[in-house]
Amino acid sequence: MRAAFDASPACRYDRLDALRGFAIVWMALFHFGFDLAHFRLIDADFYRDPFWTSQRTAIVSLFLFCAGLGQAVAVAQGQSWRRFWRRWAQVAACALLVSAGSALMFPRTWISFGVLHGIALMLVVCRLSAGWGRWLWPLGLVAILLPQFVQHPFFDTRLTNWVGLVTRKPFTEDWVPLLPWLGVMWWGVAAGHWLLARRPVWLAGGLAPGLQLLARLGRWSLVFYMLHQPVLIGALLAWQALA
Repeated sequence: MRAAFDASPACRYDRLDALRGFAIVWMALFHFGFDLAHFRLIDADFYRDPFWTSQRTAIVSLFLFCAGLGQAVAVAQGQSWRRFWRRWAQVAACALLVSAGSALMFPRTWISFGVLHGIALMLVVCRLSAGWGRWLWPLGLVAILLPQFVQHPFFDTRLTNWVGLVTRKPFTEDWVPLLPWLGVMWWGVAAGHWLLARRPVWLAGGLAPGLQLLARLGRWSLVFYMLHQPVLIGALLAWQALA
């Protein structure tokens, strides 16, 4: 499950790994704040306060952009479809586990299409469209803007809201639909192609010693993602019980 949506480990790009590592550390801090609010240990509104909602948008954007960069690297390294599907299956399986776990903890607002569900679908789309070159930039912009102009009640159900063209945001703990987020991953793929062709050192350059830990963490991003919330919630429950 090592960075299941990353490039082949045959040639690591430490700077990309470190960027992903930074994203998951930021995500963990954000989720720790959410857990504190859930257990009423702090007073914070993670659903409406711009301080928190803007952070969520930034974190998800960084994750998906890194996933797009990783796909560009994987395609450039000649990743086979067999290897792609093996890594994709890990992401999809973890998405199902997230749905099951959230249904136990949040029965009314369980996660039917969160970030891992979105990544699983978008990886397939990006793999199929990786050869579209510069067209990925305008297509990404269209994907990002389309939900602002096109909405329909048909997409408001749990079975259809994964598309993203909803008239109202679903009441769920996490929701990362195809639109607009596919646009961010498309931009990541496009940026990856550009960097590999013109500025490969920006990805392959060395890291300062203090950033090596982030790079190592970024290589195990899926494992970290799956384990960090059970650990954080378990620790808070244990602390409450002891207190």
